[in-house]
Amino acid sequence: MKHRIVVLGAGYAGAFAAGNLARRLSPADTEITVVNAEPDFVQRLRLHQFAAGQEIESPGLADVFAGTGIRLRLARVTAVDPERRVVAVADADGGGGELGYDTLLYALGSHVADHGVPGVAEHAYDVTGRPAALRLRERLDGLGRRGGGGRVVVVGDGLTGIETATEIAESRPGLSVALIARGELGARLSAGARGHLRRACDRLGITVLEHGTVAAVDATRVLCADGTALASDATVWTAGFAVAPIAAAGGLEVTEDGRIVVDRTMRSVSHTDVYAAGDSAHAIGDNGRPLPMSCATAGSTGRQAADAIVGHLTGRGAAHIKQVYLGNHISLGRRDGILQAVDDAARAKPAYLGGRKAARVKAGILAMSLWAVSHPTFGLPGRRRRTAAAPAAPAERAVA
Repeated sequence: MKHRIVVLGAGYAGAFAAGNLARRLSPADTEITVVNAEPDFVQRLRLHQFAAGQEIESPGLADVFAGTGIRLRLARVTAVDPERRVVAVADADGGGGELGYDTLLYALGSHVADHGVPGVAEHAYDVTGRPAALRLRERLDGLGRRGGGGRVVVVGDGLTGIETATEIAESRPGLSVALIARGELGARLSAGARGHLRRACDRLGITVLEHGTVAAVDATRVLCADGTALASDATVWTAGFAVAPIAAAGGLEVTEDGRIVVDRTMRSVSHTDVYAAGDSAHAIGDNGRPLPMSCATAGSTGRQAADAIVGHLTGRGAAHIKQVYLGNHISLGRRDGILQAVDDAARAKPAYLGGRKAARVKAGILAMSLWAVSHPTFGLPGRRRRTAAAPAAPAERAVA
C-alpha cells in the first residue's frame, strides 16, 4: 500500500514542499495530495499591488503540478483529526468528505487578526487573500468613479501596512491616504531607514498618525482610543495576522496564538506523523528566536519539512536547513523601497539600502519566489527514492 502524504495549503510553503516531495520520492511507494481552497497560486506578498489596481500573475495550480503526479483537491479544510489520521474538507459545490493520510504537512498559512476591535470584521478591508484584496480593489475603483476622490485609512504600520498605504497612494493619487501607526513610524527600522520611510510618505502625500490605538471601526470612520475620529471611505486593516483554530481543535500542541509547535525538522512535537511549515508553524530559528511570519520563513521551513519527510521515509535522516531571518524588504510603491538587515537578535543594523535599487531587489525576490513555486521540481535530484520497508524512528544528520 502506498504511503499517503497530504499537504494542506498551496501557498509559498506548501506548493514548493509538495513539488519537492514529488520529485524526490518514488510514485511506486507514495501518493501526494495537495488540498487548497483556491485553484490558483496566490502571490500573497503582492496582493497590496493587486488591491491598488495592478495585475499580478496567478498561475493555476493544475499547471504548477502538471507532470509531478501530485493530486490536487480544491476544497477548504474544516478539521484535522490526528488520532484517526484524517482531514475533513468542504468542496466548493457543497460536498466534502475526509482524506486519510500517513504523513501530513500542515501549511494553511494565516489570515488577518482583528484583535477583537469592534467593527473590523464588518467594515474593514484587508489584503491577506485574493478575494479580500479584490473586494478592496473594487471599493477603490468605486471611489475613483465618484470623481471627488475618497479617503483611505490604513491601520497598522507593519510591513503590510506600509506597503499597502504607499502602493495605494502612488497608484491612486486622487485618493487621500492616512496611515495609523501604533508607535513611531517604522520603529523596527534603523534611524536612516525611518527617515527614508518618512520622506517617502511625505512625497506620496500620506498622512501619518503615530502612537494611535484604534478602538472601533464603522462604515464611515475610524475611532481612536484618544477620541480622535478619522473619516474613512475605505478602512484597510493590517494590524497583525492570526492562524485558523483547526490545529488546536484537532488536539495538536500549539502556542497561545494557535501555531503548531515543531522541532528543528518542522515535525510536530505532539504527533510525529504531522509536520508544519510557513505561518502555521511555531519554528525556532538558528538564533534561538521564533521565526517571523514571512515568505522567507515559508521557504526555509517548507524545504526543511520536505527534507525531513523524505529522510524519514527513506531511512536517510534529515539534514538541518538553515533557519535564519536576515532582514526586511519593504516596497514603497513601484519605484522606491527599503532593504533593512537585522542582527541575530532581530534588531535593525545601522546600514540600509533605499530607493530604486531597493525596489528592484524586492521585485527580483518576488519574481524568484514565484518562479520557485511555479517550477517546484527544478534543481532537485532526478532519481526518486524508494521508501524504506519500515521507516525508522526520526533521525537527524548534519548538513554535508
